[in-house]
Formats: sequence, C-alpha cells, structure tokens
Amino acid sequence: MATIPSEIPAATLAPLPLRALRAFLGVIGQLARRPLSLLGLVIVLMFALMAIFGPMIAPYRYDAILPGAARQPPSAQYLLGADWLGRDVLSRVLWGARDVIALPLLTSIFSVVFGTCIGLLIGFYGGWLDELVSRVLDTLLAIPALVLAMVMLGTIGPSQIGIVIVIVVLYTPIVARVVRSVTLNIRTYGFIEAARLRGESTVYILFREILPGVLPALAVEGALRFSYAIFLTASLGFLGLGVPPPSPDWGRMVNEARSSFSQAPWALWAPAGAIALLIIGVNLLSDGLRRIFRYEGQVT
Repeated sequence: MATIPSEIPAATLAPLPLRALRAFLGVIGQLARRPLSLLGLVIVLMFALMAIFGPMIAPYRYDAILPGAARQPPSAQYLLGADWLGRDVLSRVLWGARDVIALPLLTSIFSVVFGTCIGLLIGFYGGWLDELVSRVLDTLLAIPALVLAMVMLGTIGPSQIGIVIVIVVLYTPIVARVVRSVTLNIRTYGFIEAARLRGESTVYILFREILPGVLPALAVEGALRFSYAIFLTASLGFLGLGVPPPSPDWGRMVNEARSSFSQAPWALWAPAGAIALLIIGVNLLSDGLRRIFRYEGQVT
C-alpha cells in the first residue's frame, strides 16, 4: 500500500492563482530558450499590441478617402501606400487587426471551453453517451470546414456574432475529440479510483483530478485552433462572408486589391503579408508549446 508522504512540498500548498502564475512564467522561460518559439511569441505579442493600440496610432481612419492618394505607392506620407480608392493601407491594416485577431481568439476560447466540457464528460462516462456524442462529432468533422461555414453564414448572414457561432461549431468537435482521447487514458489511473473511493463528486474528479492532466494538450490545441481560426476568418472575408463593411477585414482587403493589383500591388501585399506572418507566429508558438509539454497528439 502506498504511503502518504509526511511532508508536502510548499509549491503544492501554494494558492491556485500563484501556482498558475508560476506555471505560466515557467512556460515563458522555456519558450525563451527556444529561438523559433520565442520568435513566434514575439510575433503574436506584436500583433496583439497592434490589435489593442492600432486605431490609436493609425495615421488616418480606415474609411478615410484621401484626395489624390489613389494608388499612391509607399512613401513617407503613406508608409504602405494607398489603395484604388485612396485609403491609406497602413491605417486599414492597423484598424483591421482588432477583428482579425479578436474574433479568432474569442472563438478559440469558446471552442476550448465547450470542447473540454464535452470531451471530459464522454471520456469519463463512456458507454452509450460516448457513442452517441462521438457520432455527432464525427458527422460535423466529416463536412469540410469552409463549406459548412459558407452554408451557415449564408443562412444566418455574415456578422461578427455569426462568425463566432460558425467557428465554435466547427472547432468544438475537434477539441472534444482530443480531450476525450486524453480523458480515456487518465481515467484508468489509480488516483482516479482513489478519488472515487473517497466519495468525491464527479465534478471534482473531472475538474480537479482529470483536467490538470488534459491542460498540456489543451494548450497546444488552443494555439492550433487560434491559427486555423485566423485563416478561416480571413478566407470568409475574402469570399465576402466575413465581418461586413465598412470594417477593414484583411481577407476582404485582399479580395478588393485583386482588381487593381497591376497598378497598386502593395494594397494586396500588406494584408496578405500580415495574415501570413500572424499565422506563422502562432504556429511557431504552438510548436514550442508542443515541445515543452511533450504533447504528440494528432493534429487535425
């Protein structure tokens, strides 16, 4: 029979917020020792600051049509040039960062929360509940993401709330399957049986015993969902199903710049480059998290 240690490490007795802060600082420290992961973190933080302070530092409003500026190349006055209507490209990129980053971040958080709750329940209980919910999740996963998003947005109409709903519906099943897989493994451990014998409630076992073991997978999966959500949001904007005008959606900016690409290619390069750089940064960061947590789960 296992013996209970006479002394418990002080770190274990620390309050939960303090332990969470220590764990967060530990992850940042390990990312700092990996150059590519650190680069990804810097890129993500740079775009986060752009989303927060972009409208404050933008030279003009995103919808301001400047006299005589149509198709002006990059210069001291227009650092990234002007588009075919005479709108400053830099200002539109800075203003548009908020929607392009905030919406994917919000949808990723919702997807992780809902997917975690579903995955914990079906992984812990198993049986008919697992079979029923898993078949529903498989059905959603069998439909191409962009096709399902187009159908749903075509039904409810393009809007910020509509985009959030669509992406949460698309990515919650993926997170749920990942959490279910990890939960199926953890529930066989001895400490879960010990918690049952102590008479702990199901909620306690799920969120105090199993969830900590799921967190490494969730950290990686959340970063991946964020990356995919950015790309999907930009794709929907390109197709005209993103955030409706006059908001400067980067995907729609790319689409609008196609017709005048030969005269003003910078109007396309700037939003397309911003999308690509942000996705690269998130992927580098998620790869660093995967290495830190030694998570080798399957990427969907």
